Amino acid sequence: MGFCLRTHHLTKRYGEKAVVHDINLSIRTGDIYGFLGQNGAGKTTTLRMLMGLIRPSAGEIELFGAGLKGSRAMALERVGAIIEYPGFYLNLSAAENLEIHRRLMGMGNKECIDEVLTTVGLLDAKQQKVKNYSLGMKQRLGIARALLHHPELLILDEPTNGLDPVGIKEVRQLFLDLARQRGISILISSHLLNEIELLATRIGIIHKGKLLEEIDYEALQRKARQYLEIKVDDEQRAAYILEQKLGVTDYLVAGPGILHLYERLDQSAKVNFTLASNGIGVKEIVLSGDSLEDYFLKITGGARLV
Repeated sequence: MGFCLRTHHLTKRYGEKAVVHDINLSIRTGDIYGFLGQNGAGKTTTLRMLMGLIRPSAGEIELFGAGLKGSRAMALERVGAIIEYPGFYLNLSAAENLEIHRRLMGMGNKECIDEVLTTVGLLDAKQQKVKNYSLGMKQRLGIARALLHHPELLILDEPTNGLDPVGIKEVRQLFLDLARQRGISILISSHLLNEIELLATRIGIIHKGKLLEEIDYEALQRKARQYLEIKVDDEQRAAYILEQKLGVTDYLVAGPGILHLYERLDQSAKVNFTLASNGIGVKEIVLSGDSLEDYFLKITGGARLV
């Protein structure tokens, strides 16, 4: 499977400050790639460079196996995008907005407008003025515009921002359908961990302008090991008891009064008895597992997506 998008040491500086530093993205054909990071981590700056909206300070961008130097327009014709908030002529209808875009793109087939409006579920509202659209409808209209020229890659910056739970679910299903039924590769930037967990086949984590890791979601699931979460009154003494009495070595002191035990998962009763009989107050033992949030916190040193 080839790559639809790669970057090589992509960097953007404003003065002496590197907002994005040495980014090496690799997005395969067919991926739904979740680009995760806090607000201000450099996600939008990276996407703006990918779309040619700002010039990189250093590095290269490769689309569909070819560099963009000298062939940027041709490569970008195969890409649809929403960067930041999608803007429209509010006093025009959805169909009229898409007609303007169709002409700007030099597309001859007017039927593509109804096609993309059907895809995003807005066909019945195509004659409504966009000023009367809800935020969710505007987001879906933005996706329709990005799909108008039948792109092979979608680049979407926080596409579920401001949507209610129903809207988020509808947009999520739309992305899954586009990837599975049409084979469109999708790059989605987000700070919503739960949504990316439900969508992504591959994840990149950016923190303070640096890409900390890229990982296939299946590999992440393998890393997200199960453990016994043990809540006690003295985590340090509890750890000592487990080491001395049960010979455990694979554990983590996860916080005040909390241990994660990665072995003896089927021996919770024995673990409980051993701790209790040695004077440790055990409040709770439950079988659990690392989530994407746990993994994000681990590799960013505790930074939360807020």
